[in-house]
Amino acid sequence: MGWTIHHPNGLLYHDPGQAFQGYTLVSMSGGKDAFLIDMAGRVCHRWHREEGIAYGFLLENGNLLSRTRASGGFIPPSDQPTGILELDWDSNILWQYWDPYVHHDFERLPDGNTLMVLYDLMPQDIARRVRGGRGSLEEPMYGEVVREVDEAGATVQEWSMWQPLEPEQDAICPLEERHQWLHQNALNLTPDGDLLVSFRQIDTVGIVSRETGQYTWKWGPGEISHQHHPTFLPNGRVLMFDNGPHRGGATYSRVLEVEPESGRIAWQYTGSPLISFYSYHISGAERQPNGNTLICEGAPGRLFEVTPDGEVVWEYVNPHRIPEGAPTGSGGPNSVFRGHRYAPDHPALAGRDLTPLD
Repeated sequence: MGWTIHHPNGLLYHDPGQAFQGYTLVSMSGGKDAFLIDMAGRVCHRWHREEGIAYGFLLENGNLLSRTRASGGFIPPSDQPTGILELDWDSNILWQYWDPYVHHDFERLPDGNTLMVLYDLMPQDIARRVRGGRGSLEEPMYGEVVREVDEAGATVQEWSMWQPLEPEQDAICPLEERHQWLHQNALNLTPDGDLLVSFRQIDTVGIVSRETGQYTWKWGPGEISHQHHPTFLPNGRVLMFDNGPHRGGATYSRVLEVEPESGRIAWQYTGSPLISFYSYHISGAERQPNGNTLICEGAPGRLFEVTPDGEVVWEYVNPHRIPEGAPTGSGGPNSVFRGHRYAPDHPALAGRDLTPLD
């Protein structure tokens, strides 16, 4: 969005007749709080942890599954506590898993196990073969693994995200550093329970079979630029936020709905003018039950909802700020990694007091 230090924040616009009504979960990259806001932008619940709540989402039991640390371009291991926490409604820790290589995204499985993304130091002989990127061929390079752990924290299974790829073909963007091959920034599940992943460094989204560990679909190079948050839609398409910082030409972001079989872009949203909608990093998009799309323009902390025709029917700029000195990456102190909306009758909200706090 166009930026000015005098821009308003909080709720900017709400069309009750067209917006999907509910509560939106917001947390700052590098912050210690998560906020559940109503359609008027009022805080109806707040979670707080000194370890940090950089990103989270609600489980059906009302608990918040969250990551503790900002997911910027740091090189592991982290010297800050990094892990996944399950918090109850009062911010008490019910479950925790700590590993300095944990980053970005995670998922809770129906059986109670948890999937998470972790950095994985690659062998130097393979790192040298990876094409693209800036920097020395001799510097350490990290790929990713997806790890499944049980409720006791024991590893059940791991899938390497980099081993099935081709170093000479799956090249790093020439404008990015070489210390990460993939920079996996998203982890979701397909309807069949396989892994839907996103690799920022190589402009690629894909599906990894949990049974074989191999890719069954890969798409993106030449079509998208440093994308985030692919999710499967009920119509079989994949929704994603295409950030666009290195696409060439005008710099702008867009939200895409892609048919996996053909690679055809079936729907997209862009700003008007194009540059009015842009986030260099983080960000996401979530399809609502009424067909609208909730978009998180992460770097400037803007969340908004659009109809299938691209009309903005709800718009909010996060007024909350991370503590001074906390990492913000290339965003601002109100940056939001990703946003989620929950209908009033969502199981996570059953019996909860959602009276606005302010």
